[in-house]
Amino acid sequence: MITQVKKKRLRLYKDRLNILLDIAQTINQDHSVEDLLAEFEILLREELEVGKILVFTNSDGEWKNLLVSGVSAQEVEKIKVERDLLPFKTIENITLSPPLPLQGFDAVIPLFHRYRAIGYVLIGDVEEEHHGISPTIKHLKLIQIISNLIIVFIENKRMQEAILEQEALKKEMEVASKIQTQLIPSPEDLPNHRKLSLHAFYHPHWGVGGDYYDIIPLSRHSIGFCVADVSGKGISAALLMSNFQAVVRTLFTSGIDMKKLIHQLNQRVNASANNEKFITLFIGKYNLRSRRLVYVNAGHLPPLLFDRRKSHLMSLDQGCIGLGMLDVIPSIEVGKIKVPKNAKLMAFTDGLIELERDNEVHSGLMNIEKIITNQKSIEENMEEAKQLVSYHIELGAVFDDISLIGMEFK
Repeated sequence: MITQVKKKRLRLYKDRLNILLDIAQTINQDHSVEDLLAEFEILLREELEVGKILVFTNSDGEWKNLLVSGVSAQEVEKIKVERDLLPFKTIENITLSPPLPLQGFDAVIPLFHRYRAIGYVLIGDVEEEHHGISPTIKHLKLIQIISNLIIVFIENKRMQEAILEQEALKKEMEVASKIQTQLIPSPEDLPNHRKLSLHAFYHPHWGVGGDYYDIIPLSRHSIGFCVADVSGKGISAALLMSNFQAVVRTLFTSGIDMKKLIHQLNQRVNASANNEKFITLFIGKYNLRSRRLVYVNAGHLPPLLFDRRKSHLMSLDQGCIGLGMLDVIPSIEVGKIKVPKNAKLMAFTDGLIELERDNEVHSGLMNIEKIITNQKSIEENMEEAKQLVSYHIELGAVFDDISLIGMEFK
């Protein structure tokens, strides 16, 4: 025979089961987080007679309020998750002796996902005096189950959105990488001249990069070339560099004065970068008949020029500060040299020589100097440099983009 007590208990179990089924159905319908939290609040306050609700969740390492209901701003401000809630590892009734910052609440419900604390639910009664068992205590276990369902759903949804964002970013990076690859000349696209042997190498560290090199035929008897590096990495640096490449291609002509070119480039960088980034640049113009090279080094690593007949190594360092560092460049020194026959030149960005080892940055400049200071052809030197780069990539020593131009003046 079923007693009244058993009937009452069965009705309670049935009610709880219906509540769980409703919550599960709401979750399966993939409602928004806001809608789900609204359902949660209505359930606690109206169905389970909970007066005060405060939910903390951890998002990207920071604890935030996800839901505040029936709780004053002053009460919220008093609570510090790290100090007041992290010590709770299991559900706990704090009605009799609540810690000072948690006064006014009756229970703490810690929520874990994959052994990591992702949330805390505080519940309490509005009325201090009530008949029978406190609703918060009466339904404590049920509230814990519901809270876990909802918070884990929210955590999974957040992780899913993060994955989708990463996929979108990955696709953006792939598109940007393809565009940048098309903008930077491949070794096959380099100009071909009997008096000049040209080679190039490019390695973006993150798929897209802030490095740039170009070799541009300016006339029948002159050729322009440059190597540049944007401060910073990633898509923003790549976009600035792509814009810069277009500007260089527009402004760099056979008859332009090098000082005027640098001033114009500086203006364009300032307009594009909004004083947030700068560009270091080495740009030169070589006359194939006179063997005369004029250049400006705008804060860039000096290229190496090796005279094979005299076994003399020269650094091309005359120039000015980097582009975009100041609104107007105060002084520009144009380098002018007559290139010896059979001389070799290597121009590169700092990713080639700045190497990481034991959490410290070490210079690999001596390795590049060793590669170029010999009687081998520039083609052989470039292959050796590529092998060196591959070796350092395998070691994990490379942490920046790499651009390298090799030239041999026959």
